[in-house]
Amino acid sequence: MIEPGQASKYSKRQKLLAGRWERLCKQFLPVAPANSIWRCSRPGAPDDPSQGWKLHISATILTAAKTLERVAPFLHQNKTLFKAPRDLQELSRLNCGLFYGFSQVGKFITVYPRSEADAISIAYKLDQLTRNFTAPAIPYDRRFQNSRCIFYRFGSFTGIEEIVNRDGSRQQAIRKGDGELVADQRSPDSAVPDWLEDPFPRPTRIRRNTSPEFLRTRIRAFEALSQRGKGGVYQALNLNFSPARLCVLKEGRRHGETDWDGRDGFWRVKHEAQVLSALSVAGVKVPELYLTFKSPSHYYLVTEFIEGESVQAYLSRKGKALTDLEALRIGCAIAETVAQIHAAGWVWRDCKPLNFLISQDGSIRPVDFEGACRVDAPDVMPWGTEAYLPPEFRAFPQMGSRLPEDLYALGATLRQLLRVRKLKTEIQPISKKPVNEKLRPHVPTVVKQLVSALMDAEAGSRPTARHAAKVLAQAIEELREQHPRKAVNKTRERFKYDYSSQAV
Repeated sequence: MIEPGQASKYSKRQKLLAGRWERLCKQFLPVAPANSIWRCSRPGAPDDPSQGWKLHISATILTAAKTLERVAPFLHQNKTLFKAPRDLQELSRLNCGLFYGFSQVGKFITVYPRSEADAISIAYKLDQLTRNFTAPAIPYDRRFQNSRCIFYRFGSFTGIEEIVNRDGSRQQAIRKGDGELVADQRSPDSAVPDWLEDPFPRPTRIRRNTSPEFLRTRIRAFEALSQRGKGGVYQALNLNFSPARLCVLKEGRRHGETDWDGRDGFWRVKHEAQVLSALSVAGVKVPELYLTFKSPSHYYLVTEFIEGESVQAYLSRKGKALTDLEALRIGCAIAETVAQIHAAGWVWRDCKPLNFLISQDGSIRPVDFEGACRVDAPDVMPWGTEAYLPPEFRAFPQMGSRLPEDLYALGATLRQLLRVRKLKTEIQPISKKPVNEKLRPHVPTVVKQLVSALMDAEAGSRPTARHAAKVLAQAIEELREQHPRKAVNKTRERFKYDYSSQAV
């Protein structure tokens, strides 16, 4: 974990690199189109091609300025059009894969050569200039030879030509040799259209998509559950058991979503494996960790597959059909889970409905601990999901205990459980209106006060998760006593928890 004393170091690094990037943009990327995340090396010219082989140079937020310094003078001298993000924050968003799409991961600089021969010549030179650099892989591009940073694909340069899909959506298009307009695809195996030959030289050594260590583990992935810059999550079969078991394979990529402190997807998944082991020993019902393994560019962990659905999906599906009692029961189980995590000496930093699974036996299981830190070793780097972040989160570097972040996120999660409206997405911004105005009318006053207290702007005023669980348990018992028939007949005894065991 990072020591608090290092906070100023990363803050200073961020400011220095941001300032350096701004100066480089003024020198090499003077054209800033309105309403665009990109800056360009020059205005477009009438004789610029509308499509062709384009090159991508990959970089992290830590290597971006150095990479631009290295390649921009050559591209300028060659009078080649190229673009890059307007600031390092946009590069971070690109490399995340959530804001602009997974296909955009790693696309730091896009180069628009004038011809096929020009593209090959430029690729060789860019590879030489970035030979010792490291960068994230670009998902659907082809790698130039054995380069770490240079990738290529055939596609549209201007984006002017489009096709209209059956659902009415528009998509950038390219023209085949016979003039037919087809979609400019950004998907697996689309870098070289099937009607073109790849003109670039083959790599001198073949990169394996699957490491020997992966094959020896007898884990067979068959479905991608999610993909982003730092890595993917897959449903898989664990053939080490007889009969084979369903499992979850989580992948952390080197240089994937590298942060200001240098931590990347590889580090995050390795760290999560350590957190899962510690929480499991402490009795927290996290997914069982089966095994971990790694390759030079990836770290993997394999956990049990929990049959069920997330609280996020459950609320979206149930909507107004969710009873007050059922909402309180889920909330109580969630609060108790957070309390157990804290008692084990950890701060979760990613408490939200999407990260709680309702298993088939009705228990609530927490998942996703990449950003967790020890209670006694606060992490200075930001982590979490926007709608669940407290006001003090906006400060960087993060100082002091991270526990209040979990408590605010717990309040935001309870608020979504107890809202009148159907839950749509976990990234809705939190309203600034008083909490009580949004909650169900029959929710006990003490619970409304609890939610307000958990979301208090003053971090030190938020009650503990253990106290929250006790308040919710007492509210459940009072509601059952007031409406015994309704509680029995209209609410299933689904969410298992011994409420009588609560203590402040």
